[in-house]
Amino acid sequence: MFAAEIYMHRFLLSSPVRTLNPEEADWFYTPVYTTCDLTPNGLPLPFKSPRMMRSAIQLISSNWPYWNRTEGADHFFIVPHDFGACFHYQEEKAIERGILPLLQRATLVQTFGQRNHVCLKEGSITVPPYAPPQKMQSHLIPPSIPRSIFVYFRGLFYDVGNDPEGGYYARGARAAVWENFKDNPLFDISTEHPTTYYEDMQRAVFCLCPLGWAPWSPRLVEAVIFGCIPVIIADDIVLPFADAIPWEDIGVYVDEKDVPNLDTILTSIPTDVILRKQRLLANPSMKQAMLFPHPAQPGDAFHQILNGLARKLPHDKSVYLRKGEKVLNWTAGPVADLKPW
Repeated sequence: MFAAEIYMHRFLLSSPVRTLNPEEADWFYTPVYTTCDLTPNGLPLPFKSPRMMRSAIQLISSNWPYWNRTEGADHFFIVPHDFGACFHYQEEKAIERGILPLLQRATLVQTFGQRNHVCLKEGSITVPPYAPPQKMQSHLIPPSIPRSIFVYFRGLFYDVGNDPEGGYYARGARAAVWENFKDNPLFDISTEHPTTYYEDMQRAVFCLCPLGWAPWSPRLVEAVIFGCIPVIIADDIVLPFADAIPWEDIGVYVDEKDVPNLDTILTSIPTDVILRKQRLLANPSMKQAMLFPHPAQPGDAFHQILNGLARKLPHDKSVYLRKGEKVLNWTAGPVADLKPW
């Protein structure tokens, strides 16, 4: 789910928007692959990411003149960690860290989006997490099969390893789902991840998309692809590509505090509203916008990102610095971040 940077890099290498002449470039992209720094059991390890990013910026700023002209204002970086360029998976610590100071002028393309949050700066482009298009395609079932599951969810309700006392993980929303609805026959919810997971989503009317450590998750992509109405439980979430995807029309928003009333909220939605949402979800262009396919397709997530970058052009003249002028503080941030990577 953190692979958007790798696929965006591959796309740009062969994209017609790429130029080998830096003097005619509108944007500069530096692939850093911070999410490829993994723990021994394969989980993303964001703690060294600031050092990786600093090293990359040091390299491009000392070898070429383009970064120094704007200190990154015409550069974009893809930061698909839980809390983007705050580089931590726990919100409290991400807020404490803040966005890496050297990225303050750059445009950030990130999966994390939450209004009025220190880890989402103005001008960032919110994107969907990566979900494997071919794998999902191989699990499609005939659309004539009825949706016999009312509410579906598979995933953690508690993260005992990282939140032993409970209540901090998912701000308690997932725990509230489990405690209130584990025995409700309308709710097919479990921590088990069956081999029929994708097929089950296609048999469900509503798919829960609650926050975890961060507000976003691949379930949002999966729900749209499989025509399951996403029930978005993540206060103040900023969803990807709002100009291409009418989230209000296809989804259901439920405040975290209202999770105990989830059954009442969902059963009270009129049938005609449900059918309208399902018809909109059946639109292929909406599904395409959520995917990073290889090769790229018109209207896919790659092109939505390009649209977002294009809308920010032309760069304002004020972003160009006078010769020798510096705005960014290279020594700001935690001491550990200043070590070479």
